[in-house]
Amino acid sequence: MKDYLKKDEWKIIEEGFNPNYNRISESIFSLGNGRFGQRANFEETYSGDTLQGHYLAGIYYPDKTRVGWWKNGYPEYFAKVLNAPNWTGIKIDIDGEELDLANCEVNDFVRILDMKNGVLERTCTAKMKSGRIVKIHAKRFCSIANDNIACIRYAIKAVNFSDPIQLTPFLDGDVINEDTNYDEKFWEPIHEEATENEAYLITETKKTEFQVCTGMRVQVVKNGDIIDIDGKSFTKDKYAEVAINTSIKDEEEMVIYKYVSNITSENHPKSNLLTVCKNEVEKATTTGFEQLLTDHQNAWAKKWEESDIIIKGDVAAQQGIRFNIFQLNQTYTGEDERLNIGPKGFTGEKYGGSTYWDTEAYCIPFYLSTADQRVARNLLVYRFKHLQKAIENATKLGFKNGAALYPMVTMNGEECHNEWEITFEEIHRNGAIAYAIFDYIRYTNDEAYLTEYGMELLVGIARFWAQRVHFSKPKNKYVIHGVTGPNEYENNVNNNWYTNFIAVWCLKYAMYAIDYVKSQNATQFQSIADRIKFYEVTETNQWKDIVDKMYFPVDQELQIFLQQENFLDKEIIPVKDLPAEDRPIHQKWSWDRILRSCYIKQADVLQGLYFFEDAFDIDTIKRNFRFYEPLTVHESSLSPCVHAILAAKIGDYEKAYEMYLRTARLDLDDYNNDTEDGCHITSMAGTWMAVVKGFGGMRVADDQLSFTPHLPSQWKGYSFKIRFRNRLLKISIDTSGTHIQKLEGVDLKIKVNTKEVQLVGEDPILC
Repeated sequence: MKDYLKKDEWKIIEEGFNPNYNRISESIFSLGNGRFGQRANFEETYSGDTLQGHYLAGIYYPDKTRVGWWKNGYPEYFAKVLNAPNWTGIKIDIDGEELDLANCEVNDFVRILDMKNGVLERTCTAKMKSGRIVKIHAKRFCSIANDNIACIRYAIKAVNFSDPIQLTPFLDGDVINEDTNYDEKFWEPIHEEATENEAYLITETKKTEFQVCTGMRVQVVKNGDIIDIDGKSFTKDKYAEVAINTSIKDEEEMVIYKYVSNITSENHPKSNLLTVCKNEVEKATTTGFEQLLTDHQNAWAKKWEESDIIIKGDVAAQQGIRFNIFQLNQTYTGEDERLNIGPKGFTGEKYGGSTYWDTEAYCIPFYLSTADQRVARNLLVYRFKHLQKAIENATKLGFKNGAALYPMVTMNGEECHNEWEITFEEIHRNGAIAYAIFDYIRYTNDEAYLTEYGMELLVGIARFWAQRVHFSKPKNKYVIHGVTGPNEYENNVNNNWYTNFIAVWCLKYAMYAIDYVKSQNATQFQSIADRIKFYEVTETNQWKDIVDKMYFPVDQELQIFLQQENFLDKEIIPVKDLPAEDRPIHQKWSWDRILRSCYIKQADVLQGLYFFEDAFDIDTIKRNFRFYEPLTVHESSLSPCVHAILAAKIGDYEKAYEMYLRTARLDLDDYNNDTEDGCHITSMAGTWMAVVKGFGGMRVADDQLSFTPHLPSQWKGYSFKIRFRNRLLKISIDTSGTHIQKLEGVDLKIKVNTKEVQLVGEDPILC
């Protein structure tokens, strides 16, 4: 755990430059706008330890899988979000001496991420080897008002010299992913051009043949006036620059404005990329930095108006939740149903930037409550459009007749994860996708989704489970062998309780969907059934038999659900008794030792109790929580939020607060020593849930919204807004009680602490 960032309610502030933390800061201070983004790399040269990263939504490469021994069913590639052309760079050369912060004495360094306005700002003084001292003030943003545009304002001031200076803004497409296999580069040159004040690149990915046009126009301001630029242009394959030669006097400041556009063939014909990019750059330059910034800030204000959570009396907690909400809002906007949410967003390359089950299990609740319901619906439609690929994935593993297995990792619906214990065995991901449909409909009441998309997808998933189980004669039960549950520190286990439970739930929910669609639109039902060759009586009779006879491992003495068969054969040693030098175990222990231990990476049984808490009484939840939480090392970013919600549910508020703070500040404090790889974007939605579902106790049950709020002792109060069925509600909790206000929409009945409350008009109600 690190503690080098200042606590502030609206800003992330780094004072003083520590090269050892640079990669961590590059992740934390990242920017994005849903369409593209980048790590917080310096504009000027930095030859020290850095992970240069610029990323474009939906642009990926099928990197060849590297495995020791090939197994049937392995995917042929691992999809990677690509390190895209670098558009932030500005080389500075003072009378032949390059400004490289790694070779300078850096003082007065301050880096600020202004989350309220979506702006990254940096100031510092750099003493070069020659003794020249420069002051730097850089500001940039990726516009969410126009997601084709980004802007940089870079000011440099001479402190103790007067010399010739060369400013060289550039575009560099000759980039590489740090985790590339065989050091392969993924971009091919298509077009380069440059003039005295602008430059353009078109690059194309190998194999997938995505094309990207990256363009820039440059302005230089000296003594408050825009000066004429007679830049010397230079191009080569995948590179273009404009070198501006001028002079700078002692105490004089020069400002470079760099207006940038990124246009991809995902959204425009390849033949139009250059024209569109030039038009966007022209429009941005004409509009100007300050107006573009104002438009961008206004767009952020609208996002914060709906999604902000206010915490009073705890700056660390306030900063943490806002950082999480900020990253979520700049990663995914819901405007494009072809896009999804990678675990690292635009902050790094780890996990390939692909889609995981994180979206369905953690992100959908956030977008359901903080955006128009079409945003969450688009996330579901994304999976429906990959249904045929899911069927193909299952077919490769030997499943038949339309059984669908959604991939663990994907860009386009194909499985692209090559660890056998994950690819073949972590099949509970299918259940999370089915659960997301249920969760969406429960929240929005949009049951028409079942007819339009849901039933067909649920039948495919149910067919998978029906083929994945087998009947055990000794147990006289159906069992599921050879799986990995959510706890990835256990592989190839039999009868993982969570997997078995969600399999049965999927079968039951599929049958509910079938009955619903038949009752609402018999013609549509028959059309779907004919198309997918669904034989209702035969198939559902088999499903009912599995539902009735599924085996669930339990321990009668402890009265707990067993994570999997024989879990209690392990030596049970609580995490608190682990030596500090052994943590985190995934970095300190061999995999063999981890697999033989009792330690749990993330919620497993507890994941099921979180999803399906209405199926269990409070004592059952307490017993399982008190057994499994002390064995959990929380080395998955997805773990603390579930534990926070369940701890609040059972009244263990100190544990709930501990888990909340851990998930809220996971990246800011680098809890797991891995923030340098990128921020944990999908788990950030879990942080939001820890407040709203944990401390706020928000649930939807029996078709009614309810709250069971709790005020942590560390807070003076907190408030949040949610959208629910075309209403906008504000919920505020403080020492005087719970205040509920309906800001938009028709009247609504809700429950607060089991008491029914009628929301009429816009006057707040004290409960």
